[in-house]
Amino acid sequence: MENQTLLQQQQKAIIVGVQLQGQTDFAYSMQELRNLASACFIEVVDELSQKASRINPSHYIGTGKIDELRALLHGHEADVVIFNDELSPSQIRNLESELECTVIDRTILILDIFAERAKTREAQLQVEVARLQYMLPRLVGLRASLGRQGGGSGLKNRGAGETKLELDRRRIEERITALQAELEKLVARRQIQRKQRKKNEVPVVCLVGYTNTGKSSMMNALIEKFHPESDKFVFAQDMLFATLETSVRSIELPDNKSFLLTDTVGFVSQLPHHLVKAFRSTLEEVTEADLLVHVVDYAHEDYEQLITVTNDTLKSLGALDIPMIYAYNKCDLTDHPFPETVDGNIYLSVRQGAGLDELIELVRGQIFNDYVQCELLIPFSQGRLVAYFNEHGHVKSTDYEEEGTRLVMECRRSDFERYKDEVTVIQSS
Repeated sequence: MENQTLLQQQQKAIIVGVQLQGQTDFAYSMQELRNLASACFIEVVDELSQKASRINPSHYIGTGKIDELRALLHGHEADVVIFNDELSPSQIRNLESELECTVIDRTILILDIFAERAKTREAQLQVEVARLQYMLPRLVGLRASLGRQGGGSGLKNRGAGETKLELDRRRIEERITALQAELEKLVARRQIQRKQRKKNEVPVVCLVGYTNTGKSSMMNALIEKFHPESDKFVFAQDMLFATLETSVRSIELPDNKSFLLTDTVGFVSQLPHHLVKAFRSTLEEVTEADLLVHVVDYAHEDYEQLITVTNDTLKSLGALDIPMIYAYNKCDLTDHPFPETVDGNIYLSVRQGAGLDELIELVRGQIFNDYVQCELLIPFSQGRLVAYFNEHGHVKSTDYEEEGTRLVMECRRSDFERYKDEVTVIQSS
């Protein structure tokens, strides 16, 4: 919590990164760090980088670069340094001692954004667990100013700092345990909901992608298209990690087909492992999906890198084998023609509402492939089946004949197999 207060007070910062041998995405990751700082309302006034074969274990960067960084801090009157990696407790302590300023790493920056944006109880619990797990090994640094006498005969000489440290550590561990117990209850409830969806045989389509590519905007556009009277829109804004909650909405298509659309938390490169672990229950929604719609910010100059980041995260979740449609969004900001379907993927603009019909057709082709076209003659004694197929199938024509009701329709194969012995099947395909 101390870090959050510090972040809110500071204005100017210098970002620092080390480019290791063979690292090709360094410039991109530094730009991403700028964006993360901006999302925390921190102004980046300069950056410092170093090429090295390995990270300096004590200070992250070499001694010459520390002198250079100290001069930059003085020249810009900046008092925050943000490092493009997760720093060890000793690195933070050594750097703050050398630079006499606030040292922040990439992890605490992302944790701070998540803490600011978390709205639901589950997201707040997940973020707090991640923050506490991050703080736990770093308590020694926070307590460096307190007396720690140690030595002497056994435990008799312990100083106030050490006692305070142990007390803080125990409190944090107890807090983490309590939060995780509460989270488990929410996770159990989510799993019950998922089982219920599977039982109802409703396909699940999951929107995935890098943060701020337009996933929530796409969800809102589809809700507005198929349920204009609905008030169940999700929060969408042009900023990193606007959505931390997993939102699920039912999309009812005109031909009585329906699917559940899930909006997930956006991904970012080097997403802190504390967060991946804390948000695993939320991210598991992805692994349960029948289809993934990978939303890409096509106007971004490094959009291929964004795709790689997302696919790496999906791979770590074990979700790369799920069928996927690439939806290249924000084409209105590029020269690429849209809406356009190429090799089963779609170029579109959610903002202009162009390409949504084509996207839905691609989704249909993937998740409704267990439907059959058929013509049935249903005896009048089985009138309940006519009502059932009118509600759960897509009836194209209805004729009343002497022997019963003739329906030309499309329905789920499972429904067809279940009731075919109670009717006369004229044809099916």
